[in-house]
Amino acid sequence: MEFDAVLIAPRRARSVVQGFWHDRTINDDLDACVASCPDKLALTAVQGESGTTTRFTYRELAAMADRVALGLARLGVGHNDVVACQLPNWWQFTVTYLACSRIGAVMNPLMHIFRERELSFMLKHGEAKVVIVPKLFRGFDYENMVAALQPSLPDLKQIVVVGGAGANSFDALLAGPAWEKEPDAKGILTQHRPGPDDVTQLIYTSGTTGEPKGVMHTANTTMANIVPYAERLHLGANDVVLMASPMAHQTGFMYGLMMPIMLRASAVLLDIWEPLKAIDLIRAEGATFTMASTPFLADLARNVAESGKSVPTLRTFLCAGAPIPGPLVEQARKALGTKIVSAWGMTENGAVTLINLNDDDERAFATDGRPLPGVELKVVDVNDVPLAAGQAGKLLVRSVSNFGGYLKRPQWNGTDADGWFDSGDLARMDAQGYIRITGRSKDVIIRGGENIPVVEIEALLYRHPAIAMAAIVAYPDERLGERACAVVVPRPGQTIDLPSIVEFLKSQKIAVQYIPERLVVRDAMPATPSGKIQKFKLREMLREGAA
Repeated sequence: MEFDAVLIAPRRARSVVQGFWHDRTINDDLDACVASCPDKLALTAVQGESGTTTRFTYRELAAMADRVALGLARLGVGHNDVVACQLPNWWQFTVTYLACSRIGAVMNPLMHIFRERELSFMLKHGEAKVVIVPKLFRGFDYENMVAALQPSLPDLKQIVVVGGAGANSFDALLAGPAWEKEPDAKGILTQHRPGPDDVTQLIYTSGTTGEPKGVMHTANTTMANIVPYAERLHLGANDVVLMASPMAHQTGFMYGLMMPIMLRASAVLLDIWEPLKAIDLIRAEGATFTMASTPFLADLARNVAESGKSVPTLRTFLCAGAPIPGPLVEQARKALGTKIVSAWGMTENGAVTLINLNDDDERAFATDGRPLPGVELKVVDVNDVPLAAGQAGKLLVRSVSNFGGYLKRPQWNGTDADGWFDSGDLARMDAQGYIRITGRSKDVIIRGGENIPVVEIEALLYRHPAIAMAAIVAYPDERLGERACAVVVPRPGQTIDLPSIVEFLKSQKIAVQYIPERLVVRDAMPATPSGKIQKFKLREMLREGAA
């Protein structure tokens, strides 16, 4: 694979001089952990369905990463080859990333909710050579799904199955054989390691262009975010990071997988969110920090209050993905005794803004934080003229952690010659530099921290024989922040209801979480003179109950 990460070179010299690009990779940090704390507990992974818990010290984690790296090399994976990984928060996910980093391969994390429609595009566009999937997770057979897709994916040479019993199982191909004893093992593990500006992560994000976008990151771009993030949150080697957010999102990947290794801390992974299980894990493992979206915080606070089980070690809960309601901050502070930190970020750059630990609680629900070191923000009008404090406009970001570009789609990079990236969000900034996201100029709904690709779902609805016009808009939800509502105009003589829409979209093999949960049928759409649907009017109607 040839990666066109064109946004890296223009800012390299400045980022290195300023001290934000450290020219290290995760290999350097894992090796440092083995040298300084080999017997420290590095990773605890809990599988909800099987009830199994797997633990690795840093010595064991590095040894398994080496073994899996050699196994991947035996499968023909080399420098810049893409290894797709559609796993929940299992230990195999962490090990696969570390293994890819050993041999210069690129990890492509895929959300476990993705089905045929999403995967067929991502695996083909990313030219994945190997894909690693569960045999079964939450009752779904991933092996059968991907096997059915393989004939249409010319680059996909191998499907590796975690939990499988055949010759293509993760254990048989990667984790079982003692590859490290082979004569060429040392050379493979040392000669093909990536440099700090090589692409190491390819992660897809939903956008407004009608197809997912492949975000390219390097060690320098990710680590330039994680270092100041950890410093602002006062995180270090003595911390235990609980991660229940999927590692196929940047939240889980950067702060649940990479950050603990960089800090020489410990990580605890939970694959299925169960609040009472999370409480028990926090208590048993001494978790001190976690990051997740608003529904996780609401669930945890409510269950702590109802169960009477305290979580005294949990110092900080960083909540991102949607604004945090003020009452929830108050309830969570009372129930958990934990500092609630608000933040804002994107797949393209990781966390961009956080409040400070010593900020008043009001900052957590009234703002989305202030920029991290190495980040510049400006709010501009439609002509890109900077706006005064308190005025809402387009939010532009110039950050040392900005991505390297969108794979094979440089025309969508949204970054000007001076390095300013158009976030697609609207915001206002106060005099102290704290921002508040006020809306999104890009047409994406965030349901419980999960982006819904509105354009793609609308395109599918237009294929429905009973639908003449369709629009997907957000409506507020107390727990998830937003849910999706389908507003449709039927064809003459046709009728439509929500169950038929759900069945139709399921037949299109999309993720269940992307399916609208509410339907409004109208005789006509509010539109501009040119015929463009005025979604802001639909959102207003939904809020006012007049749709």
